[in-house]
Amino acid sequence: MDKEKLYKLRSEATHIKPIINVGKGGVSDQLITELKKLIKDRHLVKVKVLKSASYEEEDGIDGIAEKLADATRSTIIDVRGHSVVLYR
Repeated sequence: MDKEKLYKLRSEATHIKPIINVGKGGVSDQLITELKKLIKDRHLVKVKVLKSASYEEEDGIDGIAEKLADATRSTIIDVRGHSVVLYR
């Protein structure tokens, strides 16, 4: 992905609200299934990682972002605070 498209997607991501939360259950099969549907419909999705989830995972927010991207075959656009933006 070129830088120009990446900047455009990051800009778009600032204006969307998180539509799915990763809670203390972590990255579950049910969460992945729902996220796949959302990415297919919207292409650009913001995921909120609750504190209870990020502290239980050894890798923290970056590890969760990698798991979500791998499981949904999407690209990580941005990880900021407790939010992860994915694109496919």
